[in-house]
Amino acid sequence: MPQTQVNDSRTGFWSRLALWKKIMVGMVLGVAAGAIMGPDAEMLKPIGTLFINAIKMLIVPLVFCSLVVGVTSMQDTRKMGRIGIKSVALYLCTTAAAISIGLGLATLFTPGEGLNMAITETAAAGKEAPTLVQTLLNMIPKNPVSALAAGNILQIIVFALGLGIALTLCGEKAEPAIKLFESLAEAMYKLTEMVMKLAPYGVFGLMAWVSGKYGMDILLPLIKVIVVVYIGCLIHVLVFYSGLISVLGRLNPMPYLKGLLNPAAVAFTTTSSSGTLPATIKAAQEEMGVSKSISSFILPLGATINMDGTALYQGVCALFIAQAFGIDLSMSDYILIIMTSTLASIGTAGVPGAGLIMLSLVLTTVGLPIEGLAIVAGIDRILDMARTSVNVCGDLMVTILVGKSENELDESVYNASTEADTASV
Repeated sequence: MPQTQVNDSRTGFWSRLALWKKIMVGMVLGVAAGAIMGPDAEMLKPIGTLFINAIKMLIVPLVFCSLVVGVTSMQDTRKMGRIGIKSVALYLCTTAAAISIGLGLATLFTPGEGLNMAITETAAAGKEAPTLVQTLLNMIPKNPVSALAAGNILQIIVFALGLGIALTLCGEKAEPAIKLFESLAEAMYKLTEMVMKLAPYGVFGLMAWVSGKYGMDILLPLIKVIVVVYIGCLIHVLVFYSGLISVLGRLNPMPYLKGLLNPAAVAFTTTSSSGTLPATIKAAQEEMGVSKSISSFILPLGATINMDGTALYQGVCALFIAQAFGIDLSMSDYILIIMTSTLASIGTAGVPGAGLIMLSLVLTTVGLPIEGLAIVAGIDRILDMARTSVNVCGDLMVTILVGKSENELDESVYNASTEADTASV
């Protein structure tokens, strides 16, 4: 009897660990196993391949169902529609800007250069990139079923957005179909949660193979990835967000930067935009002067579809993997990465493990080896803290701009903290 209790406690300890801690353990043990076993560690690679295949299985149904549900969940009233359009447009534009910053920094700092990892067949196939015109023309699927079967992500996204809009316009007649997609989306979220439980073991297998084949040289580039992502996040908030507040909102950005400190700190520690909502709403209403009706609509919407920080991370990691495998990307590839990440952010923001799911989308679309997921999965938690903070800062920025455009921003409250500082001086 005592022996059974000991075994239960051991099992309970592992099950109580947060997923990111398990992934970190898997990465560390994988690196250690690879260092000890050397090239023989390739025998562990099938464990990682199993996880990669499970991720691939999720991509098409998850993105399709989530996008349809995301579009159909929009309110149909005129004011909500107008506010929703403004918010979504800003979110998509800032997401595109975020991934552009990530791509620019990764191009400048080249974190994956010099790794010289082996190019897989899928990576080689991705070299023949279509032209920009071909990419734009190919966005509309001639046959949606074929697009779903072939896993053409960009065509799937466009079709899902169109279907979601059509269902919304159909009104009551579309309610059964909408409920079906909502049920399917919930099932896909649960399946994603189940698959993500395999992540520690998949990361262990792939990292053992990578470190056994390439040695400990893999660790320094990972540190460079972390530094580049954090630099990009700071630039996005301090320069881009503040610039939009100044130019579009014609407001002093300092009250915004002061007011986001508490929500950003909560987001950094919890790595959850939804979990940070109470702090974000409180800051928007009490410190930034945004009306309750605006903030209570836009902030939950942002927690659902805004992924600026994750998009920036996509840009850095996609280029890191391309550089690590020695794959040159064309301008059309860059544009394809921006378009895919921006549109897919609507469908994957509320999904557990959204960062890895989105990265797998980008890698699949551009033809980069999806095995690169394992290389960055171990540091995903460290990156997640920064990107979640950026997501929350973006939610607040959009709330302020929309509030100002709707005349529902109390500028006396917004400027109060700055005026108080001036008076004290």
